[in-house]
Amino acid sequence: MSKLFMFEKPLGMRDTLPLVYETKQTVRNLMQKTIQNWGYQFLETPALEYYETVGQASAILDQQLFKLLDQQGHTLVMRPDMTAPIARVAATKLRQQAPIRLAYLANVYRAQQREGGRPAEFEQIGVECIGSSSISTDAELIALLVESLKNAGLEEFQISLGHIGIVQNVFMKVLGTKERAAICRKFLYEKNYVGYREHVKSLRLSSIDKRYLLQLLDLRGGKEVLEIVSEMVEENRLDSKALQELVDLWRGLIDFGVEQYVTFDLTLISHMSYYTGILFEVYANQIGFPLGSGGRYDNFLEKFEWKTPATGFAIRIDRLMEALGEPSSSESFHCLLFSPERRKEAIEKAKRMRGEGLRVVLQEIGGIEDLDLFASHFKEVEYLLGSRKETES
Repeated sequence: MSKLFMFEKPLGMRDTLPLVYETKQTVRNLMQKTIQNWGYQFLETPALEYYETVGQASAILDQQLFKLLDQQGHTLVMRPDMTAPIARVAATKLRQQAPIRLAYLANVYRAQQREGGRPAEFEQIGVECIGSSSISTDAELIALLVESLKNAGLEEFQISLGHIGIVQNVFMKVLGTKERAAICRKFLYEKNYVGYREHVKSLRLSSIDKRYLLQLLDLRGGKEVLEIVSEMVEENRLDSKALQELVDLWRGLIDFGVEQYVTFDLTLISHMSYYTGILFEVYANQIGFPLGSGGRYDNFLEKFEWKTPATGFAIRIDRLMEALGEPSSSESFHCLLFSPERRKEAIEKAKRMRGEGLRVVLQEIGGIEDLDLFASHFKEVEYLLGSRKETES
Protein backbone atom coordinates (compact mmCIF):
# COMPACT_ATOMS: atom_id res chain seq x y z
CA MET A 1 0.00 0.00 0.00
CA SER A 2 1.19 3.49 -0.79
CA LYS A 3 2.73 5.44 2.07
CA LEU A 4 0.09 8.07 1.27
CA PHE A 5 -2.42 5.85 3.10
CA MET A 6 -0.15 4.84 5.98
CA PHE A 7 -1.58 7.49 8.27
CA GLU A 8 -5.07 7.65 6.77
CA LYS A 9 -8.31 5.87 7.67
CA PRO A 10 -11.02 4.54 5.35
CA LEU A 11 -13.68 7.07 4.39
CA GLY A 12 -15.95 7.91 7.31
CA MET A 13 -13.95 6.02 9.94
CA ARG A 14 -12.68 7.69 13.12
CA ASP A 15 -10.17 7.10 15.89
CA THR A 16 -11.21 7.52 19.52
CA LEU A 17 -8.43 8.90 21.70
CA PRO A 18 -8.09 7.95 25.39
CA LEU A 19 -9.75 11.02 26.92
CA VAL A 20 -12.81 10.75 24.68
CA TYR A 21 -12.91 6.98 25.14
CA GLU A 22 -13.02 7.28 28.92
CA THR A 23 -15.79 9.88 28.78
CA LYS A 24 -17.75 7.71 26.36
CA GLN A 25 -17.32 4.73 28.64
CA THR A 26 -18.76 6.69 31.56
CA VAL A 27 -21.73 7.78 29.45
CA ARG A 28 -22.27 4.22 28.23
CA ASN A 29 -22.26 2.82 31.74
CA LEU A 30 -24.71 5.41 33.06
CA MET A 31 -27.16 4.86 30.23
CA GLN A 32 -26.81 1.09 30.31
CA LYS A 33 -27.58 1.01 34.03
CA THR A 34 -30.64 3.22 33.52
CA ILE A 35 -31.98 1.01 30.74
CA GLN A 36 -31.42 -2.15 32.78
CA ASN A 37 -33.22 -0.61 35.74
CA TRP A 38 -36.31 -0.28 33.54
CA GLY A 39 -36.31 -4.02 32.87
CA TYR A 40 -34.63 -4.10 29.45
CA GLN A 41 -32.09 -6.86 28.82
CA PHE A 42 -29.00 -6.29 26.70
CA LEU A 43 -27.97 -8.66 23.93
CA GLU A 44 -25.34 -8.80 21.20
CA THR A 45 -25.64 -9.71 17.54
CA PRO A 46 -22.90 -10.38 14.97
CA ALA A 47 -21.31 -7.47 13.12
CA LEU A 48 -21.77 -9.53 9.93
CA GLU A 49 -25.22 -10.62 8.74
CA TYR A 50 -26.57 -12.20 5.57
CA TYR A 51 -27.55 -9.67 2.93
CA GLU A 52 -30.63 -11.67 1.95
CA THR A 53 -32.05 -11.45 5.47
CA VAL A 54 -30.90 -8.51 7.57
CA GLY A 55 -29.43 -6.55 4.65
CA GLN A 56 -32.61 -6.56 2.59
CA ALA A 57 -34.88 -6.15 5.63
CA SER A 58 -33.04 -3.03 6.80
CA ALA A 59 -34.44 0.38 5.91
CA ILE A 60 -30.93 1.60 5.02
CA LEU A 61 -30.35 2.25 1.31
CA ASP A 62 -28.58 -0.53 -0.55
CA GLN A 63 -25.73 1.76 -1.66
CA GLN A 64 -24.95 2.47 1.99
CA LEU A 65 -24.35 -1.18 2.85
CA PHE A 66 -20.85 -2.58 3.31
CA LYS A 67 -20.96 -5.88 1.39
CA LEU A 68 -18.50 -8.78 1.21
CA LEU A 69 -18.49 -12.46 0.27
CA ASP A 70 -17.78 -15.39 2.56
CA GLN A 71 -15.89 -18.48 1.43
CA GLN A 72 -19.11 -20.15 0.31
CA GLY A 73 -20.01 -17.22 -1.95
CA HIS A 74 -22.80 -15.83 0.26
CA THR A 75 -23.17 -12.06 0.33
CA LEU A 76 -22.74 -10.59 3.81
CA VAL A 77 -23.25 -7.08 5.12
CA MET A 78 -21.83 -5.18 8.05
CA ARG A 79 -24.94 -4.51 10.13
CA PRO A 80 -26.33 -1.11 9.03
CA ASP A 81 -28.69 -0.78 11.99
CA MET A 82 -29.74 -2.82 15.01
CA THR A 83 -33.49 -3.08 14.55
CA ALA A 84 -33.24 -5.72 11.82
CA PRO A 85 -30.75 -8.00 13.67
CA ILE A 86 -32.79 -7.79 16.87
CA ALA A 87 -35.97 -8.58 14.92
CA ARG A 88 -34.19 -11.67 13.53
CA VAL A 89 -33.18 -12.83 17.02
CA ALA A 90 -36.59 -12.11 18.54
CA ALA A 91 -38.49 -13.89 15.77
CA THR A 92 -36.33 -17.00 15.87
CA LYS A 93 -35.49 -17.41 19.56
CA LEU A 94 -37.59 -15.21 21.82
CA ARG A 95 -41.11 -14.97 20.46
CA GLN A 96 -42.55 -17.11 23.26
CA GLN A 97 -41.51 -14.44 25.78
CA ALA A 98 -43.44 -11.51 24.23
CA PRO A 99 -43.72 -8.73 25.11
CA ILE A 100 -39.91 -8.70 25.03
CA ARG A 101 -37.85 -5.75 26.29
CA LEU A 102 -34.42 -5.83 24.68
CA ALA A 103 -31.51 -3.39 24.58
CA TYR A 104 -28.20 -3.08 22.76
CA LEU A 105 -24.95 -1.15 22.68
CA ALA A 106 -23.23 -1.68 19.36
CA ASN A 107 -21.48 -0.19 16.35
CA VAL A 108 -23.31 0.04 13.02
CA TYR A 109 -21.84 0.62 9.57
CA ARG A 110 -23.10 2.74 6.68
CA ALA A 111 -20.92 3.47 3.65
CA GLN A 112 -20.44 7.11 2.66
CA GLN A 113 -20.15 8.13 -0.98
CA ARG A 114 -17.90 11.11 -0.19
CA GLU A 115 -16.35 12.73 2.84
CA GLY A 116 -18.89 15.07 4.35
CA GLY A 117 -18.16 14.76 8.03
CA ARG A 118 -20.54 11.85 8.44
CA PRO A 119 -19.12 8.70 10.03
CA ALA A 120 -19.38 5.36 8.29
CA GLU A 121 -19.10 3.60 11.65
CA PHE A 122 -20.85 4.85 14.75
CA GLU A 123 -22.07 3.55 18.08
CA GLN A 124 -25.70 3.31 19.15
CA ILE A 125 -27.41 2.48 22.40
CA GLY A 126 -31.07 1.65 22.15
CA VAL A 127 -34.05 -0.40 23.18
CA GLU A 128 -36.78 -2.38 21.45
CA CYS A 129 -40.07 -3.49 22.98
CA ILE A 130 -41.51 -6.26 20.81
CA GLY A 131 -45.00 -7.67 21.17
CA SER A 132 -46.85 -4.76 22.80
CA SER A 133 -49.32 -2.56 20.92
CA SER A 134 -50.18 -0.43 23.94
CA ILE A 135 -49.64 3.33 23.70
CA SER A 136 -48.47 3.10 27.32
CA THR A 137 -45.40 1.33 25.93
CA ASP A 138 -44.65 4.26 23.62
CA ALA A 139 -44.95 6.62 26.59
CA GLU A 140 -42.64 4.35 28.59
CA LEU A 141 -39.99 4.45 25.87
CA ILE A 142 -40.02 8.23 25.64
CA ALA A 143 -39.83 8.48 29.44
CA LEU A 144 -36.90 6.04 29.41
CA LEU A 145 -35.23 8.11 26.70
CA VAL A 146 -35.58 11.22 28.87
CA GLU A 147 -34.19 9.53 31.98
CA SER A 148 -31.29 7.96 30.05
CA LEU A 149 -30.21 11.31 28.62
CA LYS A 150 -30.54 13.08 31.96
CA ASN A 151 -28.53 10.40 33.77
CA ALA A 152 -25.86 10.66 31.07
CA GLY A 153 -25.46 14.33 32.03
CA LEU A 154 -27.47 16.04 29.29
CA GLU A 155 -29.48 18.85 30.84
CA GLU A 156 -31.17 20.58 27.90
CA PHE A 157 -32.81 18.67 25.08
CA GLN A 158 -36.14 18.50 23.28
CA ILE A 159 -38.06 15.58 21.81
CA SER A 160 -40.02 16.26 18.63
CA LEU A 161 -43.04 13.97 18.47
CA GLY A 162 -44.96 13.08 15.33
CA HIS A 163 -47.25 10.46 13.82
CA ILE A 164 -46.73 9.18 10.30
CA GLY A 165 -50.47 8.56 9.96
CA ILE A 166 -51.38 12.27 10.07
CA VAL A 167 -49.19 13.20 7.09
CA GLN A 168 -50.15 10.09 5.13
CA ASN A 169 -53.87 10.75 5.60
CA VAL A 170 -53.59 14.34 4.40
CA PHE A 171 -51.35 13.57 1.44
CA MET A 172 -53.41 10.66 0.16
CA LYS A 173 -56.70 12.55 0.56
CA VAL A 174 -55.46 15.63 -1.30
CA LEU A 175 -52.83 14.26 -3.70
CA GLY A 176 -54.30 10.84 -4.36
CA THR A 177 -51.13 9.00 -5.44
CA LYS A 178 -48.06 7.70 -3.60
CA GLU A 179 -45.77 9.28 -6.19
CA ARG A 180 -47.12 12.80 -5.63
CA ALA A 181 -47.12 12.25 -1.88
CA ALA A 182 -43.48 11.10 -1.99
CA ILE A 183 -42.39 14.45 -3.44
CA CYS A 184 -44.03 16.36 -0.59
CA ARG A 185 -42.64 13.92 1.99
CA LYS A 186 -39.12 14.55 0.69
CA PHE A 187 -39.44 18.28 1.37
CA LEU A 188 -40.63 17.58 4.92
CA TYR A 189 -37.92 14.98 5.54
CA GLU A 190 -35.27 17.53 4.54
CA LYS A 191 -37.06 20.17 6.67
CA ASN A 192 -37.14 22.34 3.56
CA TYR A 193 -40.32 24.17 4.50
CA VAL A 194 -39.73 27.00 2.01
CA GLY A 195 -39.39 24.44 -0.78
CA TYR A 196 -42.50 22.66 0.45
CA ARG A 197 -44.55 25.87 0.34
CA GLU A 198 -43.35 26.70 -3.18
CA HIS A 199 -44.07 23.17 -4.38
CA VAL A 200 -47.59 23.18 -2.94
CA LYS A 201 -48.31 26.55 -4.54
CA SER A 202 -47.22 25.17 -7.91
CA LEU A 203 -49.58 22.18 -7.78
CA ARG A 204 -52.78 22.14 -9.81
CA LEU A 205 -55.10 22.02 -6.84
CA SER A 206 -57.97 24.05 -5.53
CA SER A 207 -57.15 26.86 -3.10
CA ILE A 208 -58.86 24.84 -0.36
CA ASP A 209 -56.64 21.79 -0.96
CA LYS A 210 -53.51 23.96 -1.08
CA ARG A 211 -54.47 25.58 2.19
CA TYR A 212 -55.02 22.13 3.63
CA LEU A 213 -51.50 21.01 2.63
CA LEU A 214 -49.93 24.21 3.90
CA GLN A 215 -51.76 23.82 7.19
CA LEU A 216 -49.52 20.84 7.94
CA LEU A 217 -46.70 23.31 8.63
CA ASP A 218 -48.75 24.70 11.51
CA LEU A 219 -48.74 21.35 13.27
CA ARG A 220 -45.63 22.13 15.30
CA GLY A 221 -45.68 23.27 18.91
CA GLY A 222 -47.29 22.39 22.22
CA LYS A 223 -50.45 20.51 23.07
CA GLU A 224 -52.50 23.09 21.13
CA VAL A 225 -51.42 21.15 18.03
CA LEU A 226 -53.79 18.37 19.08
CA GLU A 227 -56.70 20.82 18.88
CA ILE A 228 -55.72 21.85 15.34
CA VAL A 229 -55.46 18.20 14.28
CA SER A 230 -58.84 17.48 15.84
CA GLU A 231 -60.41 20.24 13.75
CA MET A 232 -58.71 18.95 10.59
CA VAL A 233 -59.94 15.41 11.25
CA GLU A 234 -63.49 16.58 11.82
CA GLU A 235 -63.63 19.00 8.87
CA ASN A 236 -62.10 16.59 6.35
CA ARG A 237 -63.44 13.33 7.74
CA LEU A 238 -60.00 11.81 8.22
CA ASP A 239 -59.27 8.61 10.06
CA SER A 240 -59.18 9.61 13.73
CA LYS A 241 -56.98 6.70 14.88
CA ALA A 242 -53.70 8.66 14.65
CA LEU A 243 -55.19 11.58 16.57
CA GLN A 244 -56.47 9.31 19.33
CA GLU A 245 -53.05 7.66 19.67
CA LEU A 246 -51.40 11.06 20.05
CA VAL A 247 -53.96 12.11 22.67
CA ASP A 248 -53.43 8.87 24.61
CA LEU A 249 -49.66 9.22 24.33
CA TRP A 250 -49.75 12.79 25.64
CA ARG A 251 -51.71 11.62 28.68
CA GLY A 252 -49.15 8.89 29.24
CA LEU A 253 -46.28 11.38 29.05
CA ILE A 254 -48.01 13.51 31.66
CA ASP A 255 -48.34 10.47 33.93
CA PHE A 256 -44.61 9.78 33.53
CA GLY A 257 -43.89 13.45 34.23
CA VAL A 258 -41.84 14.07 31.07
CA GLU A 259 -44.23 16.19 28.99
CA GLN A 260 -42.02 19.27 29.42
CA TYR A 261 -39.38 17.63 27.22
CA VAL A 262 -41.79 16.97 24.34
CA THR A 263 -43.14 19.18 21.55
CA PHE A 264 -45.26 18.11 18.62
CA ASP A 265 -44.00 18.17 15.05
CA LEU A 266 -46.47 16.39 12.81
CA THR A 267 -44.36 17.19 9.73
CA LEU A 268 -41.79 14.74 11.08
CA ILE A 269 -40.64 12.23 8.46
CA SER A 270 -37.93 9.65 9.19
CA HIS A 271 -35.36 8.16 6.81
CA MET A 272 -36.39 4.81 8.31
CA SER A 273 -39.26 3.73 6.09
CA TYR A 274 -40.64 1.07 8.42
CA TYR A 275 -42.33 3.39 10.94
CA THR A 276 -46.08 2.88 11.04
CA GLY A 277 -47.34 5.35 13.65
CA ILE A 278 -45.80 7.39 16.45
CA LEU A 279 -42.23 8.53 15.79
CA PHE A 280 -39.88 10.99 17.46
CA GLU A 281 -36.46 12.62 17.32
CA VAL A 282 -34.39 14.26 20.06
CA TYR A 283 -32.30 17.40 19.62
CA ALA A 284 -29.90 19.25 21.89
CA ASN A 285 -27.49 22.20 22.09
CA GLN A 286 -27.84 23.49 18.55
CA ILE A 287 -26.62 20.22 17.01
CA GLY A 288 -27.85 20.09 13.43
CA PHE A 289 -28.74 16.41 13.43
CA PRO A 290 -30.93 14.43 15.84
CA LEU A 291 -28.90 12.64 18.48
CA GLY A 292 -31.62 10.02 18.87
CA SER A 293 -34.80 8.81 17.22
CA GLY A 294 -37.42 6.13 17.50
CA GLY A 295 -40.99 5.12 16.93
CA ARG A 296 -43.46 2.34 16.28
CA TYR A 297 -42.87 -0.23 13.53
CA ASP A 298 -45.77 -2.65 13.80
CA ASN A 299 -45.28 -4.38 10.42
CA PHE A 300 -41.52 -4.82 10.39
CA LEU A 301 -41.29 -8.25 12.01
CA GLU A 302 -43.48 -9.75 9.30
CA LYS A 303 -40.25 -9.81 7.25
CA PHE A 304 -39.12 -12.47 9.73
CA GLU A 305 -42.46 -14.33 9.61
CA TRP A 306 -43.78 -12.93 12.88
CA LYS A 307 -46.77 -10.61 12.83
CA THR A 308 -46.37 -8.63 16.04
CA PRO A 309 -46.19 -4.94 17.00
CA ALA A 310 -42.98 -3.26 18.12
CA THR A 311 -41.53 0.08 19.14
CA GLY A 312 -38.07 1.33 20.08
CA PHE A 313 -35.45 4.07 20.02
CA ALA A 314 -31.74 4.50 19.36
CA ILE A 315 -29.28 7.14 20.58
CA ARG A 316 -26.15 8.05 18.63
CA ILE A 317 -23.30 8.04 21.14
CA ASP A 318 -21.10 10.32 19.01
CA ARG A 319 -23.79 12.99 18.75
CA LEU A 320 -24.60 12.69 22.43
CA MET A 321 -20.92 13.27 23.20
CA GLU A 322 -21.00 16.40 21.04
CA ALA A 323 -24.06 17.64 22.91
CA LEU A 324 -22.36 17.01 26.27
CA GLY A 325 -19.43 19.20 25.26
CA GLU A 326 -15.70 18.84 25.71
CA PRO A 327 -14.69 15.89 27.91
CA SER A 328 -13.15 16.72 31.26
CA SER A 329 -9.42 16.37 31.81
CA SER A 330 -8.05 12.91 32.47
CA GLU A 331 -5.50 14.23 34.99
CA SER A 332 -6.95 12.02 37.69
CA PHE A 333 -4.12 9.49 37.61
CA HIS A 334 -1.46 9.19 40.27
CA CYS A 335 2.04 8.29 39.17
CA LEU A 336 4.79 6.46 41.05
CA LEU A 337 8.17 7.16 39.49
CA PHE A 338 10.74 4.67 40.69
CA SER A 339 14.32 3.69 40.20
CA PRO A 340 15.09 0.01 39.48
CA GLU A 341 16.25 -0.80 43.02
CA ARG A 342 12.89 0.33 44.44
CA ARG A 343 10.66 -1.35 41.87
CA LYS A 344 9.22 -3.94 44.28
CA GLU A 345 8.38 -1.22 46.81
CA ALA A 346 6.66 0.81 44.07
CA ILE A 347 4.67 -2.22 42.94
CA GLU A 348 3.43 -2.91 46.46
CA LYS A 349 2.51 0.72 47.02
CA ALA A 350 0.64 0.90 43.70
CA LYS A 351 -1.28 -2.23 44.66
CA ARG A 352 -2.38 -0.64 47.97
CA MET A 353 -3.42 2.60 46.26
CA ARG A 354 -5.41 0.77 43.59
CA GLY A 355 -7.12 -1.18 46.35
CA GLU A 356 -8.28 2.18 47.71
CA GLY A 357 -9.85 3.02 44.35
CA LEU A 358 -7.10 5.24 42.98
CA ARG A 359 -5.79 5.02 39.40
CA VAL A 360 -2.04 4.57 39.50
CA VAL A 361 0.62 4.53 36.81
CA LEU A 362 3.93 2.83 37.53
CA GLN A 363 6.89 4.22 35.59
CA GLU A 364 10.59 3.56 35.88
CA ILE A 365 12.31 6.93 35.71
CA GLY A 366 15.02 5.71 33.35
CA GLY A 367 12.42 5.25 30.57
CA ILE A 368 11.48 8.94 30.43
CA GLU A 369 13.13 11.51 28.17
CA ASP A 370 11.36 14.67 29.40
CA LEU A 371 10.54 14.29 33.09
CA ASP A 372 8.72 17.62 33.50
CA LEU A 373 6.49 17.06 30.47
CA PHE A 374 5.64 13.52 31.57
CA ALA A 375 4.84 14.56 35.15
CA SER A 376 2.55 17.37 33.98
CA HIS A 377 -0.05 14.82 32.82
CA PHE A 378 -0.76 13.53 36.33
CA LYS A 379 -2.71 14.77 39.30
CA GLU A 380 0.05 13.71 41.70
CA VAL A 381 3.56 12.31 41.19
CA GLU A 382 5.54 10.50 43.89
CA TYR A 383 9.20 9.69 43.46
CA LEU A 384 10.72 6.48 44.80
CA LEU A 385 14.37 6.92 43.84
CA GLY A 386 17.68 5.55 45.03
CA SER A 387 17.99 2.87 47.64
CA ARG A 388 15.65 2.85 50.62
CA LYS A 389 18.53 3.64 52.98
CA GLU A 390 19.71 6.56 50.86
CA THR A 391 16.23 8.07 50.86
CA GLU A 392 15.85 7.71 54.63
CA SER A 393 19.23 9.30 55.29
